[in-house]
Amino acid sequence: MTVLYAAVFFVAGAVLVALMMLYLAHALDGQMAARIGAAEQAVELPPPVQQELRVQFQRDRDHVLAAMLTASLASLGAIGVIAAALGWLVADRALRPLQQISATARRTADRNLHERIALTGRDDEIKDLADAIDAMLDRLDRSFDSQRRFVANASHELRTPLTLNRTLIEVTLDDPHTSEAVRQLGTTLLAVNDRHEHLIDGLLTLASSEQRIAQPAPVDLAEIARHLTRERQADADRAGIDISTDLRPAPVTGDPVLLERLAHNLIDNAIRYNRRSHGVITIATGTVDGRARLTVGNTGPAVPSYEIPTLFRPFRRLPTTERLAEPVGSRHRGAGLGLSIVAAVAHAHGGDAHAQPGDDGGLTIRVEIPTAPDPLAAH
Repeated sequence: MTVLYAAVFFVAGAVLVALMMLYLAHALDGQMAARIGAAEQAVELPPPVQQELRVQFQRDRDHVLAAMLTASLASLGAIGVIAAALGWLVADRALRPLQQISATARRTADRNLHERIALTGRDDEIKDLADAIDAMLDRLDRSFDSQRRFVANASHELRTPLTLNRTLIEVTLDDPHTSEAVRQLGTTLLAVNDRHEHLIDGLLTLASSEQRIAQPAPVDLAEIARHLTRERQADADRAGIDISTDLRPAPVTGDPVLLERLAHNLIDNAIRYNRRSHGVITIATGTVDGRARLTVGNTGPAVPSYEIPTLFRPFRRLPTTERLAEPVGSRHRGAGLGLSIVAAVAHAHGGDAHAQPGDDGGLTIRVEIPTAPDPLAAH
């Protein structure tokens, strides 16, 4: 605004100087003609003297115009600098409410919907804008609170009957007097119930990860990856998969449960969608340019590059991909929520997730999240 105001001022000043110079030149021409006429009438002057007189008047006219132009441009420059400084002060004062609105909007973009602009002052267009944004934030806050309550209630109401069904089926299967037909039916129902449990758990995790992080805590992605690697090592060994790790500190601030689920989904997919034998998984963590990075790659079936953007959508499973290295004893089949949960959790922590097909098949998925602030730097 200051540059625009200064440019408009200088253009208007230049136009004013030009008009003033034209008017002054016209006035001097009229005055010169009048003086020459008066001199010729008062004294009979020979032509050479008249010509010399006209040259003298023309020289004086040009000198006056040049002096006036120099003074006008100098004055325009000095006043322009002062006007630009005053314009900067006025623009700063006028835009200060907008800066407050922008700062609040950036903070609420991180799902801090409890904060309000609460702009004070006279009723004008800027205050109307701030009040409208506050009203919008009120509606969004109520909507997110309602969603959180729904997720909490659904978590209990949906899991309870499935847990009860699983308990009843397991009790029936443990009964030595159960017939073989009932035992086969119970095994099938238990597998279906297990799949429903994983589906509901994935949906609830996806819904939770798309909300703001209520109580962020310091978390090291390297520690999570190290813990999950030890936990899933037995499954990898049964599937004939070798896990290679390069775990360097990757501190972030976020929800430990969601971040553990993120890493769990990546490692779980890397095991399941791998070769039946002699498969390889690489897990690496570290920090790059102020962002913590978790990278999980595997060998396996080739993934077309045009399918990569759709992998992070809910319920999206590649039609040509089957679970080649399914661990022994697993009864549930994926619902296509694993990578969508990864993307949602990364986004909830201010990060993102990217996938890249391997040259010899498989996928490499990289998750980047802003690193946790250094507590020592604040001092």
